[in-house]
Amino acid sequence: MKIAMIGTGYVGLVSGVCFSDFGHDVICVDKDPAKIDMLNKGDVPIYEPGLDALMAKNVDADRLSFTTNLEAAVADADAVFIAVGTPTRRGDGHADLTYVYAAAEEIAQAVTGYTVIVTKSTVPVGTNRQVKQVVKKAAPQLEFDVVSNPEFLREGAAIDDFMKPDRVVVGVQSDRAAEVLRDIYRPLYLRDFPIMVTDLESAEMIKYAGNAFLATKITFINEIAALCEKTGADVKSVARGMGLDGRIGNKFLHAGPGYGGSCFPKDTSALARIGQEHAVPMQITETVMRVNDGIKMRMIEKLRDLCNGAFNGKTIAVLGVTFKPNTDDMRDAPSLTIVPALVGGGAKVRVVDPQGRHEGEALLPGVNWVDDPYKAVHNADVVVVLTEWNEFRALDLKKLARKMATPCMADLRNVYSPKDAKRAGFVSYVSVGRGGFDISET
Repeated sequence: MKIAMIGTGYVGLVSGVCFSDFGHDVICVDKDPAKIDMLNKGDVPIYEPGLDALMAKNVDADRLSFTTNLEAAVADADAVFIAVGTPTRRGDGHADLTYVYAAAEEIAQAVTGYTVIVTKSTVPVGTNRQVKQVVKKAAPQLEFDVVSNPEFLREGAAIDDFMKPDRVVVGVQSDRAAEVLRDIYRPLYLRDFPIMVTDLESAEMIKYAGNAFLATKITFINEIAALCEKTGADVKSVARGMGLDGRIGNKFLHAGPGYGGSCFPKDTSALARIGQEHAVPMQITETVMRVNDGIKMRMIEKLRDLCNGAFNGKTIAVLGVTFKPNTDDMRDAPSLTIVPALVGGGAKVRVVDPQGRHEGEALLPGVNWVDDPYKAVHNADVVVVLTEWNEFRALDLKKLARKMATPCMADLRNVYSPKDAKRAGFVSYVSVGRGGFDISET
């Protein structure tokens, strides 16, 4: 089938590349000439493991191309996917749908026959019906269908998620549109991955409800972690005991500095706003958002305590600033709250991140970027594990401790154990929801 993908951000690029690997002819469209030029040269503007090789494979097979010419790309497409940004709108927390509606209008004016217009962007409930009205107004005689097809891609594992999904959700208003989407996803259907066909509103709601629930799991275990610290329980044992219950499961029960990224903050905010607009307050979601903000502040206080009450004059090495490993995404990362507090408090901060520097240099002014964790901790007072990159999971703790002025560790991802840190020569160690130690107090 012929597919046009409007938008080459994270969702659009990954989806376009993967659809081409299914055997479809895919044209990816973006208004940014510099980005299209980069893609045509074979360079990938985002970091996602395996994406560069998969893109090159399908470009070489003449199934995948990139252009700024939307009109030519969509003219004879069987399906046009809208994968543009829907950032949180300033002031009210709602998703900004400007780019979605603009794309819909341009598509309507360019397509030449029956077309399925598929919204891949995350949009509030009711948006696809509005997209339909935008298209009708722009092209009253056009024969088309609008489909909701939300994405469920985890950054760092997006290709696997696309190729081996838990489910594909398709919201439709006609059997004809459903059949087109079944044809597009046929490679998954033939391998027995669930293709769930439902109505437009349910498909839109599934995305928000799913992400809000996962954000709730993360926030819940972080609250339990705070209680564990006061009672002497170990949150890792608690999470494992909870996760072994099949009704709960072990995913997203990892205590840490709070959730971030491109989806959870934006989608919880949008869901809360949708609830307010319909006079059905999303009280759990609103509480999750508030508690998550508080968790980041609690991490700052942990670090302040580790620095004897003040950051001024301290040298602090921060390992990892992206919101999670295997991505270069800094959106709403806990580091954007924690690191500025360190710098603002007078600390000299050194940062190491395998992929975070490209975005981080602009977002984290006043820090020194270092390419090696052992260099970062030289004569440092504190080392902070903030993102659990594999590169930081098996460090030589004795070597780290020897290089530091005062070997203190804040393990905010619970990568190491207090016992190992103590054995390696650290004099203070704190984690999230587990025991720590301070040799000066023993």
